[in-house]
Amino acid sequence: MPDALIDAVAAAAAEAGQLALDRWKTDFRRWEKAAGSPVCEIDLAVDELLKVRLAAIDPDAGWLSEETADNDARLSNRRLWVVDPIDGTRDYLRGRPGWCVSVALVEDGAPIVGVLDAPARQESWRAAAGEGATCNGTPLRASMRLELPGSRVPADTLPRIDEDLIAVPRANSIALRIAMVAADQADLCASLRWGNEWDIAAAALIAQEAGATVTDALGTQIRYNSDAAEAFGVVASAAAIHTAAVARLAERASAASIQPR
Repeated sequence: MPDALIDAVAAAAAEAGQLALDRWKTDFRRWEKAAGSPVCEIDLAVDELLKVRLAAIDPDAGWLSEETADNDARLSNRRLWVVDPIDGTRDYLRGRPGWCVSVALVEDGAPIVGVLDAPARQESWRAAAGEGATCNGTPLRASMRLELPGSRVPADTLPRIDEDLIAVPRANSIALRIAMVAADQADLCASLRWGNEWDIAAAALIAQEAGATVTDALGTQIRYNSDAAEAFGVVASAAAIHTAAVARLAERASAASIQPR
């Protein structure tokens, strides 16, 4: 894959990240799209910027973004931009640094480029399929943990059933929590609820290219550009503990998967 492609995507994400950083901790409009789903005018501004910049890079790719009304025309595209303008909006609104701009280019259902730009943390994460992953130019090697007990998990607290795991500080951004596994800052990141493809596409590629295993919460490979643009949760972990992690979570995941969305 040409270096120019990932460089261009990273530059677009960095420009978007700078826009968001410049407005961070200032006064701006904020509201809820739905109960418990905050958004602000900066989300929309970043979305508009990325539409222009990414269309210039690959005008034939479809578009899927948290802040753009979905259009099923994307389903006919082999390639698709999958964007979360600000992943971790709650942290952004609270003045905390656990947010990022997330951009993935998906081809035939799989991410081929993934970029996270986290300017409040001075981090630029990037990956290209088959070419590895980096953070600030340093190659990433995912956690190599061999046993599930003792695994580090980004979480505020852990349920008693998981008391043999270790909670480590978490960002609000699920993408940054997955990236922690890629950077060997965590051994396991799991979500047991229906989520959107834009939350995970870029980070999943970064983790996989660093050597981690990433599936949905039931252990199934995630295929992107689906009809609903959703996946049931995510389990990103050191490769050697992934089977054990999915097995431990299976009963909880199965119960959660049939709950109303």
